Order: sequence, then structure tokens, then C-alpha cells
Amino acid sequence: MSRIGNKPIAIPQGIKVQCQPTAVLVEGPKGKISHGILAPITVASANNQVVVKRPSNSIQDKVKHGTMRSLIQNMIKGANEGFSKKLLIEGVGFKAAVVGKTLTLNLGFTHPVVVEIPEGIKVTAKTPTDIDIEGINRQQVGHFAAVVRAFYEPEPYKGKGVRYSNETVRRKAGKSVTK
Repeated sequence: MSRIGNKPIAIPQGIKVQCQPTAVLVEGPKGKISHGILAPITVASANNQVVVKRPSNSIQDKVKHGTMRSLIQNMIKGANEGFSKKLLIEGVGFKAAVVGKTLTLNLGFTHPVVVEIPEGIKVTAKTPTDIDIEGINRQQVGHFAAVVRAFYEPEPYKGKGVRYSNETVRRKAGKSVTK
């Protein structure tokens, strides 16, 4: 299984990590975030490092060990730098606008799609076709981006739809007329 759990996590300058018996709390310039500790795993912080330990070498403990270490590392990175996803909208008349705590998408349907922006997420629409999603929780940012993308996934013929900025859409050839 994962050997990544054995590596200690370095705590950057300006980040405070509190390890409690049931949860880990991380506070940094971007905000505060906490997560519960998976059952048999123990977490300790000392000398500007966080160390995650497992009680045995069973498969379940190894899996939880690597997962917990990755979660804590993502919490520290999120509190320090934050996470972001960028979405692009392609299609004639397709656009997005942020009004208060809602994201309004015009995607060619008979009605605009209105999405409530969750707490802890910041959404900006620089242009009507570019959406930036930012936050300190990696899972929350990725999930919200996936929810927005799922309203109109990019189709393979004209490429219309909502896609990630680094996503490439495989295009198909349309009908060919033979004479």
C-alpha cells in the first residue's frame, strides 16, 4: 500500500497546526480548516513537522495512514496558498454571472441555471466565459467545479459546454456526405 504516510509533513511559516485526539485544526493566512482523524491513526506535531502514525501494518491501517497524511497536507496547503479551479464556457450565447452568493449560467436551456455558492468558496466571473473557483478546502473546490461542469459537459462535435481550463475535448468528425 502507500508509503507516503511515513513522510513527515513540513509546516510552513505562518501556519498553526493543533493535533487533538479526534481532530486536526489548521490555521493560516487564508483561513481555518479542520478534519477528524480516522480511527486507529495518531497525529502529532513537533519541530515544525506533523507526523502521522499507524498502530499496525494491516491493509486497512495502511490505507487510512496514507489518506490521513494526504488530507493533512492538503489542509496545510489550503490554509497557506488555497486551491483554485478555472472553468471555461464555450458556445454561442453561453455565459456566466455571479450575483451575490449565486452563480447564474445561461447554457442554451429555456431558463438560466442558478447555483448557490457554498460557504467557504469564492467564485468570480472575470469575463462571461471564464469562471474562477477558489477556496481553502480542496475537496469542496473540486466538487463545486464538478457540479458546475455537470450542467453542460463539453460535447464532442462542436465542443460546446463547460470545461476545465486544462481539459482537452476530443472532437469527432460530423456526418460526411458521399456522392
